[in-house]
Amino acid sequence: MQKKINIQNKKARFEYDIIEKYTAGIVLTGTEIKSIRNSKASISESFCEFNDRGELFVVNMYIQEYLFGTHYNHQPRAERKLLLNKRELKKLNKEVKNSGLTIIPLKLFINDKGFAKLIIALAKGKKIYDKRETIKDRDNKRNLARIKKNFK
Repeated sequence: MQKKINIQNKKARFEYDIIEKYTAGIVLTGTEIKSIRNSKASISESFCEFNDRGELFVVNMYIQEYLFGTHYNHQPRAERKLLLNKRELKKLNKEVKNSGLTIIPLKLFINDKGFAKLIIALAKGKKIYDKRETIKDRDNKRNLARIKKNFK
């Protein structure tokens, strides 16, 4: 049994308010999927955007070049097409154009069949005061847990 691949965008939940999540397939080449299976990928600085034909692409996703790849190796930061239903693509495109929301990747994983999947989210950027509030809540929870531990 192979190890679980679970590459996450940890900054996304701090920087954005998540509205809705989708699971999308990714169009990859052979050396890209091999690098992902070795956990040599990062989605921390990436985002998704539509092209002029209404197709969704993930931009700035880093997949390290495969070590044993020859001249057939891939580009590390190439745009990669995401696979969603036509209905979902139309809905996302409308939301992005009308209300100014952003599509960000949250998690990259490999499913049971061996296909790479990307969980993307329709999100709204947080303001500075929202981020401060998030930090304050996190500190309060940490202090409460520390007090409970010392009390027992």
